Amino acid sequence: MTDEEGAVAAPNDTVADDDALYVLTAVLLTPAQFPSVLGDDYPAACAALAVEPYAEGYGLVLGQDGSGARWTVVVEDVSLVAVAIAAWDCGMEYDLSPDGRSVVCALPGWPLPVAVAAPGVAAPHDPLPDPEAEGTSPAPLAPPDTESWGPAQRRMGADEIAHQWTAWREQIDDVTAFTTQAGTDPAGTGAELGAEPEAGAVAESGPEPQPEVEGEVEVEVDVETGPEAGGEPAANTEAGTDAGADTEAPAADASSGVHPGVRRALAQAQDYVDAPPPPGRVRSSFATGDARMLRADGPGWSLVARTDDIAFVLLDEEPGEVLPVGRGTELPGLLKALDTLAVRPA
Repeated sequence: MTDEEGAVAAPNDTVADDDALYVLTAVLLTPAQFPSVLGDDYPAACAALAVEPYAEGYGLVLGQDGSGARWTVVVEDVSLVAVAIAAWDCGMEYDLSPDGRSVVCALPGWPLPVAVAAPGVAAPHDPLPDPEAEGTSPAPLAPPDTESWGPAQRRMGADEIAHQWTAWREQIDDVTAFTTQAGTDPAGTGAELGAEPEAGAVAESGPEPQPEVEGEVEVEVDVETGPEAGGEPAANTEAGTDAGADTEAPAADASSGVHPGVRRALAQAQDYVDAPPPPGRVRSSFATGDARMLRADGPGWSLVARTDDIAFVLLDEEPGEVLPVGRGTELPGLLKALDTLAVRPA
């Protein structure tokens, strides 16, 4: 699934009713599955919506009211939302109507882009502030700006690589990825995606960031090396800032040929093994065969990997770029350890 974690359109053949909420889509907000645009981990995602990070999680129902205003309704009935998503994903109709007693809160706006709209109502728009709230109404939720680069866009890019793993993996030569020694010059082994999908392209479900594969393959990374070996800490570029396309990449570590940001990310991922991070910081999902697909996030970096293959790292300091990490001798053990501590969908 994409970053929307199962956000699929609900059937829409109803007639407008001013008192109704017309459900357009739904997503899960659980430790194992949550919209990564909201944060690096489950507690952070919950904090973005001002809800408590309960272990059972929530369902997020996105829709419009009779005036066309956007609303995100947080419900406790996770199972109901999961069933609805599964049905819609299979092309089946399902009337998602959570019981009022299950509703935790209703938040203005949508945290994710939604490509459909309810029939018979005004175009989607943010609701007007409640005049009785006296300025205390929460700001409407909104998807991240896809024209800039920051933590949200970086996580969205990593999610999209996981979703289109085969297409991205085909750009990396097996000989280079598995046998090239650190410090050698694997120039030209990286590639941009072709027409299916286009270079850096993401799924057509939304205008997500467009990372490009970096033209070098990182291999034989010593994951036990601390951050100090990786140079200066990454710049924490917040979503919404103007990250220029001509930003120069920092020089690779002179002794190893490894990008300092990649070294730092792998060192911090190794730290997770010794001191487990907040729930959802490392997530494991199904992949083909006996492998698992891993997603991990940290300050300024995102990692996506298959437990039987290589990894890709995205950095805040490298707008739109994807840095491959070959298996070498260290990566397999790190991925196995991360998979052991990762949360998994029920």
